[in-house]
Amino acid sequence: MPDERFEDHLNHPRGRGRAVAGAFHGAAGGAACGDLVRFSLAIDGERVAAAGFEASGCGTMIAAGSAAVELVEGAGLLDAARIGSPQIAAELGGLSAGKLHAADLVSDALHRALGAAVRVGGALPSDPRRTLVAMSGGVDSAVAAILSDGDVATVTLELWADADNDGERSCCSAAAVRGARRLAHELGMAHFTLDLRDEFRGAVVDPWLREHADGLTPNPCVRCNGHVRLDAMVEFADRLGAATLTTGHYARRTDDGLLRLAADRAKDQTYMLAALGREALARLRFPLGEHTKEDVRALAEAAGLEVARKPESQDLCFLAGTGRATFLARHGGLRERPGEIVDRAGRVVGRHDGHHGFTVGQRKGLGIAAAQPLYVLATDARANTVTVGTREQLATSTVRVRGLRLHAADPDAVRLRYHAPALGCRLEGDRIHLDEPFHGAAPGQTAVFLRGDAIVGCATIAA
Repeated sequence: MPDERFEDHLNHPRGRGRAVAGAFHGAAGGAACGDLVRFSLAIDGERVAAAGFEASGCGTMIAAGSAAVELVEGAGLLDAARIGSPQIAAELGGLSAGKLHAADLVSDALHRALGAAVRVGGALPSDPRRTLVAMSGGVDSAVAAILSDGDVATVTLELWADADNDGERSCCSAAAVRGARRLAHELGMAHFTLDLRDEFRGAVVDPWLREHADGLTPNPCVRCNGHVRLDAMVEFADRLGAATLTTGHYARRTDDGLLRLAADRAKDQTYMLAALGREALARLRFPLGEHTKEDVRALAEAAGLEVARKPESQDLCFLAGTGRATFLARHGGLRERPGEIVDRAGRVVGRHDGHHGFTVGQRKGLGIAAAQPLYVLATDARANTVTVGTREQLATSTVRVRGLRLHAADPDAVRLRYHAPALGCRLEGDRIHLDEPFHGAAPGQTAVFLRGDAIVGCATIAA
């Protein structure tokens, strides 16, 4: 039998249909019964000044929206960020398993609105002991949070939404945001949702699509970390009065503020962070930098975290659950375009379905029978050809780059792919002279420069 609190919120919903001046909005929906909710709230810098909602679907949606308004209105921003599905359900006297989806949807909408409002108008006093933790919902970010001292708030970015994707395998989907919020709340931490879907599409996905069309091999993670995700989270930390931004990356910093390789070189992620400037790096903290992955999993198990043995995502976040070819066709119009595979002399040795499906250094998937292994040497977008050759023909000792950014002078080594070892080098203008040949320098990939174990700059490999 429904609790009297449920009946009260259902029959006398707080804030339903209220027009909130200066409000920011968040929406959620699409459940099996067609439930939809739109939550609105306004803040005065440190607290929620007013809230309202509109909902359609089952009655539980209306009751849950009303409960959320009552819980959040007048609350401080950090207290509001601790309100989730369990608190909404408790305000209604508890919900059955079949009704909890309403609390989940209202919580999603509430947190989208709260994140948008804080991003523009949040103004908590600066606190040197407060850190904002980038929480993905995986084991690394969870352990980074529990290793952080002082007042900890968390944030999860919503970067991509696509019906073809597997939200459970992506670190930035609506499902991932909900899981991260649940984890943060279980740890007693405030959690915010930051919706960067428009920025991510414009600054990461669209260039990735264009560069594939141009015959390049782009590196979206370097671009995302260097120009979208971390800068946005540092700015969000400012709104919350947080002195630092903590992430679960395996990385360290040098005493003079440069990025430094992680102690566990097998897990090192500095390559993907190489485009960060010194100003952002000064705010970042990497508590996993001295740990191994097994250390981290052991710490999570000791803390009783369910994510202790959660598998790592292997795909680009926007490709989770869908193939690269399918994504390129759907979002970039890059469909099958039959063309020729040729050798260096121009002789036709095979056929392909589109140059955009190949990258320099690729060996598998060529479909060519040859006396010795063949590798992709180059792709030509205009002619729609793929040039192949031997491993010896793939080798190069000089690599041209563009968009060079150096944070310190005199690099002595370079990494030309994420999992490639660092090679000794000499940088002269826009050319890298390698101490030994490299096999597979792909135009569009990132060249990351080192001096010792410090990251001193990056550039893009030119065609």
